[in-house]
Amino acid sequence: MKKLLSIIIPVKNESDSLEILFQRLTKIIDNSPNVDYEYIIINDGSTDDTLDKLLEYQKANSHIQMTIIDLSRNFGKEAALYAGFEYANGDCAVSIDADLQDPPELIPEMLECWFQGYEVVTAVHEYRETDTFLKRKTAGLFYKSINKISEVKLTPNAGDFRLLDRAAINAFLTLGEKVRFNKGLFSWIGFKEKLIYHKREVRQAGVSKWNYFKLFKFAIDGITSFSKSPLEIWFYLGMGIAISGFLYGVFIILYKILSGIDVPGYASLLVFVLFFSGLQMIGIGILGKYIGRIFIESKRRPIFIARKIYINEGAADK
Repeated sequence: MKKLLSIIIPVKNESDSLEILFQRLTKIIDNSPNVDYEYIIINDGSTDDTLDKLLEYQKANSHIQMTIIDLSRNFGKEAALYAGFEYANGDCAVSIDADLQDPPELIPEMLECWFQGYEVVTAVHEYRETDTFLKRKTAGLFYKSINKISEVKLTPNAGDFRLLDRAAINAFLTLGEKVRFNKGLFSWIGFKEKLIYHKREVRQAGVSKWNYFKLFKFAIDGITSFSKSPLEIWFYLGMGIAISGFLYGVFIILYKILSGIDVPGYASLLVFVLFFSGLQMIGIGILGKYIGRIFIESKRRPIFIARKIYINEGAADK
């Protein structure tokens, strides 16, 4: 019996990319006789005609197993991927972006690794010439930082383009946290993994939805998801500052007693106050980040809400 492959594609305003995406995927799947396949498309709050084009393609290709999950709003890519894995029926699943920066032509190689017994096959960007110099450097700094302070080690330059075996999918779905960092979660669940290196391609159409602010927030979410080191760092920093302040106070007292001269320095005192007040605000902000995560998780809200689920010819409510 043939194995079933689920191809999971989260989309948001990717109307211009869909035709090229399906053309390339169709060529690949048609040349993979050892597997049947299904598409799991997650419409993550698109405001253009992405959903209409998806429904047109589904109607014109009723012979293809295709499920379109129309989310009630934009829940973010991390939640959209979770939705895709939740509705995937395959013996394995491949998640891939619609912008085609990750070449779908790697899917047959991923499947070959899976047939060899690997439970997770991860595509890694070997070259990132399409990214700006700043983005490459900040990404490298992020991976070095999080791998030093986190027990879970991330593969540098590994994206969401990866294959998961059914056992890995089931394990991933047990992780119901709301503030998600899927790269870390994929590493956390473990399983036998194979890395495949490839060159990152130029986006085929449309524009990236990720600006530097979103990337920075995403990095902070990743660090606070898998490490408590920021809290520990501020504890030790606070201890060091307290000891330094005590020693400085002893110095001033002794200087006054021995010399009888007041120690001048109103300007330096003001600088010290402003500097350490800034440090306190940063420390409170880090603490607030962790408390905020607790606040969000305690509400136990669903990770996503689907407006409708379209399966091949018809539509059905969830």
